[in-house]
Amino acid sequence: MTVFEEIRHEIMADSMNQAYTERGIAPLFSASADARLVVVGQAPGRRAEETRLFWNDLSGDRLREWLGVTRQQFYTSKYIAQLPMDFYYPGRGRSGDKPPRPGFAEKWHPRLLAAMPRVETLVLVGSYAQSYYLGKRRHGSLTETVRHFRDYLPRYFPLVHPSPRNQVWLKRNPWFVEEVIPVLREITARLLDL
Repeated sequence: MTVFEEIRHEIMADSMNQAYTERGIAPLFSASADARLVVVGQAPGRRAEETRLFWNDLSGDRLREWLGVTRQQFYTSKYIAQLPMDFYYPGRGRSGDKPPRPGFAEKWHPRLLAAMPRVETLVLVGSYAQSYYLGKRRHGSLTETVRHFRDYLPRYFPLVHPSPRNQVWLKRNPWFVEEVIPVLREITARLLDL
């Protein structure tokens, strides 16, 4: 049994996740000892939970476009890992999905990252990932944190969420596509040997 399989079993045995385990829902993440790039998102959505594929929606299509990878590369490359802030769908809230559960990433991310010694860059998608990994180093807003992405390289690469709901944000911030995406694609291509 690999260290990742051991951790997966521990996650499923954790009382915090009992309700999911009892319903036969396994934690949704991917990790590899060869991983160089880690995508840290919010939490799986309902469709991701049902299909057992993270980023299996329009947001995922846009994220893959930003990274400059195909769907196949995204799901099969041993150089890319997926560590959402919670490995389970948190349910529906008033205006979208509920946030990841507090304490989940704190409990499992350090152990998984320790087993991935080749990781160079963590792509921090959205405010939850940025809050956890950047803490007080964040700028005053998500927009300013993303605008100053170079401040966090090479370890961290903050991104706005690729949700179709962020279409207005993208139109208001053309610098994102012009300045941020080319650097993200360059880093991704190098780390994934593309």
